[in-house]
Amino acid sequence: MIDLDYSFLIQLANFLITLMVLNFLMFGPIREIIKRRGELMKGQMGKIEQFTEQADSKMKGYEKALDEARRAGLELRSEFKVQAQEEEQKILSVAGKDAAATMKAARNELSSEKGEAMKALAGQVDEFAQKVTAKVLG
Repeated sequence: MIDLDYSFLIQLANFLITLMVLNFLMFGPIREIIKRRGELMKGQMGKIEQFTEQADSKMKGYEKALDEARRAGLELRSEFKVQAQEEEQKILSVAGKDAAATMKAARNELSSEKGEAMKALAGQVDEFAQKVTAKVLG
């Protein structure tokens, strides 16, 4: 069984003194270091979250700017397409008018040449008729 005499009290006092010395020299500083590391980690996590939020907001801004640029590009493309179609219509209209004028001039020229040929042949009809008659009669 356990004897409770004065050596127990000395060992108890020795234990308490050792515990206080260890607490002062070792456990206290370790707790302080752990506490500072925890605060440092909280600060770093806050900075990480802030950086992540900034990156997300910048990414959203970039995506918005990119969408706006795409939309503006599509609008510009549509405008150029409409302008090109209008220009094409103008060119085709001018070409059609030129072709019609050329055709009219060609028809007029053919008509005048036809008229001249008819006049020339009309003058030669009597001559051709006499030659044909002479050949037929003999």
